[in-house]
Amino acid sequence: MPTIHHEDGFRFFFFSNEGNEPPHIHVERGDGYGKFWLRPVALAYSANFTRPELRRAREIVERNVEYFLERWNDYFGT
Repeated sequence: MPTIHHEDGFRFFFFSNEGNEPPHIHVERGDGYGKFWLRPVALAYSANFTRPELRRAREIVERNVEYFLERWNDYFGT
């Protein structure tokens, strides 16, 4: 499960066996967990994030989407 970014206490990662799904990123912080699709950026699901945490996680994803897509493509060879 490669971790590709840390920011403001959030950890952004993907699972090694998920190359068959569209590009996405998982995020966790404390007890909160979520998944964002990357094309276009959209929340797939979340649990235990407060609204401000979820908003901040989305801001980070939007700001880093090109980097996340590059890492996804490098890792999964797409």
